[in-house]
Amino acid sequence: MNKNSSNIMALAPNTSNKRETVCIFGTGDFGRALGHKMIQSGYPVVYGSRSTQISNLIPKDAEVLSHAEAAQKAAIIIIAIQRQHYNFLIPLAEILHGKVLVDISNNLKLNQYPESNAEYLAQLLPGSRVVKAFNTVSAWALQSGTLDASRQVFVCGDDVEAKQMVMNIVRALGLTPLDKGSLLAAQEIENYPLQLFPMWKFPIFLSLGLTAFFFFYCLALDVIYTYIYEKKNFSFFIAITIPNRVCPVMALILLALVYLPGIFAAIIQLYRGTKYRRFPDWLDKWMLCRKQLGLIALAFASLHVVFTLVTPMRAFVNWRTSKGIISQALNNKTEPLNNTNAWISDSYLALGILGFFLFVLLGITSLPSVSNNVNWREFRFVQSKLGYLALILCTAHTLVYGGKWFLSPSAYKWYLPNIYMLSLVVPCAVLVVKFVLIFPCVDKPLTQIRQGWERNPKHSE
Repeated sequence: MNKNSSNIMALAPNTSNKRETVCIFGTGDFGRALGHKMIQSGYPVVYGSRSTQISNLIPKDAEVLSHAEAAQKAAIIIIAIQRQHYNFLIPLAEILHGKVLVDISNNLKLNQYPESNAEYLAQLLPGSRVVKAFNTVSAWALQSGTLDASRQVFVCGDDVEAKQMVMNIVRALGLTPLDKGSLLAAQEIENYPLQLFPMWKFPIFLSLGLTAFFFFYCLALDVIYTYIYEKKNFSFFIAITIPNRVCPVMALILLALVYLPGIFAAIIQLYRGTKYRRFPDWLDKWMLCRKQLGLIALAFASLHVVFTLVTPMRAFVNWRTSKGIISQALNNKTEPLNNTNAWISDSYLALGILGFFLFVLLGITSLPSVSNNVNWREFRFVQSKLGYLALILCTAHTLVYGGKWFLSPSAYKWYLPNIYMLSLVVPCAVLVVKFVLIFPCVDKPLTQIRQGWERNPKHSE
């Protein structure tokens, strides 16, 4: 009897978990998308609008009333209108007193007003509890099912209870709330959507600068020098040859720059004898953009693969091959296979293939959908151990290919080293220092420091 009763109770609907009604002021794109998502999540939604006429764009299960009538039906009111229209809320101050007002507005430029929109709203309606939320989520993301990259919602407010109510709604919609503190953080939250790839600026500018340098460096040595001293016009090298030299160089250097800040961090911690002091700001920023540097490096490596695959289709390559065949035919002499060159060629290709495979693996594991499904030890193994292995293979790939030019006087045009020599400076330095850091006499104290040991605790900050 008791068993059957418990089963019946488990199957019965729980009326105590019924969602509270949410009011939305504004029937624009975001207001409609948010209302539709809330209805899907079980929330009764009522719209406050100047026109109470039902539109086909409004979710069919939503009710449309005047602003005053809609506000009286809900304790939480989402303000989905622009700041310049907030004045119409002043006559509703008595109705909105004590209610939670969720400001979701954004501006057209950074720091457009002296105070944030949420703080301005709180000044207009001092009796209401204002919370900033949802401004970092787009209407498209809500309509398309809130993709992984759009699930985080920043929330801030001075009233803890009101903020918790809003965060409960965020969770019910399948989003992830992030508490940013008091309403003073609203300015920062409103500026966030206006920042164009904030973590990508330094990697992109660095990549563009290095790419321009290496491109003109190759242009000077391979085109201008050859035209001046050998009277040959190789200007067509600009299309494929020079890019196919710049891309692998950029990929290798940027991959080395991913692991160089870790080397600096280890040296600083060994010097200080503690991990409880902040790194310099430049190192902090560098370490935060390592993922972006790695993805740009992968893009350059992929371009290098594509350029290499189309090389046999080039007219210049076909001409050079035909010229060699005709030369052998006219001289009635066949060049024998050089086993040394064959080994070098196959080794160079094998190292490049293996290095690119690990490169792609690093890029895949950096995706949120993949990294969220592995634990920290697995992620660290791929990004650190396999990452250094990828750097070793790519460096060896470049050494095998470009090593023949190191001691050749003809490679130093205008007394300048070949581009492949320049590309090896940073990765070789990283690998040499890393090799020193894994010595037991160095690795042991570094591990102890990272586990909390301090050389001089009383002097640590």
